[in-house]
Amino acid sequence: MRTGARNRGWRAATGVAVLAAVGGGALSGPAAAVEETPPGQVEFPVHCLPPQEAGAPPADGPTTARISVDDPAPRVGDTVTVTYRVARTPAVNPLTSALPADVLTPAGRVVLGGAQSGEVTVVGPTRNEPVPAGAPLPEVTMTGTFTVTAPGAITLAPGGYTLHTGHLLDLDTVCEVTGAPVSERLTASPLPTANLRRVLLTTAYGAPGARVRVTAAGFAPGAGVTVAGRAGAAETADRAAGTADARGEFTVELPVTDRATTALVAYEGPAWSARRGSGPAPYAVVEPAAPAPRTQQVRATVEPGTLAMTQAGDAVTLGAVSYGDGGAAPGRIGTVTVKDARGGPAGWSLTGRVTDFAGPGGLRLPGGSLSWTPSCTAAPGSPSPCTPGSAGPVGPDGAVLAGTPDAPVTGGTFTVDATVELRLPAYTPPGAYTAVLTLTLS
Repeated sequence: MRTGARNRGWRAATGVAVLAAVGGGALSGPAAAVEETPPGQVEFPVHCLPPQEAGAPPADGPTTARISVDDPAPRVGDTVTVTYRVARTPAVNPLTSALPADVLTPAGRVVLGGAQSGEVTVVGPTRNEPVPAGAPLPEVTMTGTFTVTAPGAITLAPGGYTLHTGHLLDLDTVCEVTGAPVSERLTASPLPTANLRRVLLTTAYGAPGARVRVTAAGFAPGAGVTVAGRAGAAETADRAAGTADARGEFTVELPVTDRATTALVAYEGPAWSARRGSGPAPYAVVEPAAPAPRTQQVRATVEPGTLAMTQAGDAVTLGAVSYGDGGAAPGRIGTVTVKDARGGPAGWSLTGRVTDFAGPGGLRLPGGSLSWTPSCTAAPGSPSPCTPGSAGPVGPDGAVLAGTPDAPVTGGTFTVDATVELRLPAYTPPGAYTAVLTLTLS
């Protein structure tokens, strides 16, 4: 544990399963208007192999299909539902007699490309109108899901499909696809990131010219870092520059000579910003007492305290989710109490980040599947108001749990809570899934 921060781990125990493709088939719908093509509909050649028991030759011809998604702009870690609709196929009824209603079951694949590769398994329900002997098989609709693992543009193209008939005999007509065109596209956005940089001082006050040991941490290894004095929003003459080491830290003994300095900051780039800097950490230049002749001065000094936090408990247990249903496993983090007794103009920020969830047999669930809804309450008499972070994913890059703004007078005692939920796909293998949530106060 580093100065000014405390880490908390948690354990999530759930009974869940991996994503399962769930069918949502449909029969042939009303004919489209002449010359009208639905958005995303494509046509491509297929080679359909009838079951050997049918003794029929292969069927070659075009398939007309359309792929759609329920969310065209997901974020990394989201689950997207894919619908694969085959409106026309060269495959025919493999029987020499009529095929009765509700004996046709479809299954297939959707091919991912672009920022994410792989395949999505899709299935449909057992549903169809009667089909005469030798007539083309009817329209089918199949659905499935996949988890977004990378940001960027993702393409979806039709893959092969199998039409299973379960009347008299269980027969499979397998339709092979080569080089089908892209039918649908989506753009995935990355998870938001939090600024984890911080600046630490060995003392919060000193006489003019006194040296203070300053440690700037959380920066990129090898980055140029500037440590500077601040008086409100302006920088003072106190300044030092260097390079962050392999741990992302830069330490310097800074002589504070400018009597206007009230805080110290650290940052990358040409100037301090909330995105690329840390601080301000309060620092007071204390003038030495100069008693007048024949008199005595009595001076009382209020020394700044520290910024610290405590947390109730060291683990979080999420609610269980039923196998096959999936959904949200709810829970709540241990209540965090933040005490800011530093004085000066600096606010504070409490951030968190979570690792991926490790499950049975080496299975992993992305940390971006965990979301929280923060809340924060300031104790009566606290000079600073407390602002909770935004509700949303936590993820490995981190998110803000709560904080207070910079102001002429800051400090107080604050109670921070957050409800959490882990989104679990249907049919995730049963077992315990664990991750580590790290909270950092700066």
